[in-house]
Amino acid sequence: MKAVIRAIATHLPEREVTNVDLSRENPSWDMAAIEDKAGVTSRRIAGESETAYDLSRIACEKLLEKAGVSKDAVGGIICCTQSPDYVMPSNSHLLHGALGLPDSVLAFDFNLACSGYVYGTALAASLIESGVAENIILVTADTYSKHIHPKDRSARVLFGDGAAASLVSGGGTGGRVVGARLCSRGKDFNKFIIPAGGHRVPASEATKAETTDRNGNTRCAENIQMDGLAVLSFVNSAVPPHVRAFLADHGLTIADVDLFVFHQASKMSLDSLAKILGVPPEKVYVNMEHTGNLVSASIPVALADALERGIIPGEATVLLCGFGVGLSYGSVLLRYGNTGFSQLA
Repeated sequence: MKAVIRAIATHLPEREVTNVDLSRENPSWDMAAIEDKAGVTSRRIAGESETAYDLSRIACEKLLEKAGVSKDAVGGIICCTQSPDYVMPSNSHLLHGALGLPDSVLAFDFNLACSGYVYGTALAASLIESGVAENIILVTADTYSKHIHPKDRSARVLFGDGAAASLVSGGGTGGRVVGARLCSRGKDFNKFIIPAGGHRVPASEATKAETTDRNGNTRCAENIQMDGLAVLSFVNSAVPPHVRAFLADHGLTIADVDLFVFHQASKMSLDSLAKILGVPPEKVYVNMEHTGNLVSASIPVALADALERGIIPGEATVLLCGFGVGLSYGSVLLRYGNTGFSQLA
């Protein structure tokens, strides 16, 4: 039984923060130069009391209605987030209760960021193909804005908040999961980190002390600390050979892929990846201009957008590729068209 991404539903916060808003708040920021590198003109930002769970719940409700699946048909709910509502319990259990799912439904969270969707898809597909469940809701949601200092130009202009809920099933129409390759580079964990707030370095008055770097970015140890150049170097060196090797495992080349949906990290990183891999611009789907980098929700929001716009043809091979915090990276290969499975009731 091969797994299929049968449907995706998304939800973004109502509040929109544009580059004009940021420029008005921070007159010294060169928004034209920033926009050129980031590729973002506006982003949706969660309200003060709005959480990843809140966004996820709405996305899940939309998904169940869109897919026409009863709650009794759901076998599992898996949630990927790095901005959970509580240390415990997990957001997946909050969603399980809010959606009124049966006790027979498995539920758990896993902590991953920008490669969370490809990891989660591979995980859900494995559970389905091993017979543990027939329908799994994969939730990817983050509110990174809550981890970002308002004066940190490098991060604030880039990230947005949002959630996606995907129905991964043991059949039906959609994107058949052909294969996955998942990788890690833990030795570079400190290149993208929130240093304080966990048990290793508990939050304190000292961890709230603000510092400003030579580029004018202000943050404290409880905020996201991202070494942008190091992360870009990692992406450029690790991801292209990974993609080529993964495709070769399936007897494919870059030319055989109809659409690449990379994690929407930044315009600079996507342009660089396309150039190194030799992918024509029209084969790289980009939708981050009005959403920003949505972390774990980035890929499914882009994939759902491409499907709704008819960018993906009836018969198509699509590569999903994520990379970021961990450091981690990975890819999933999807095949749209005749999957060879009957539609679920």
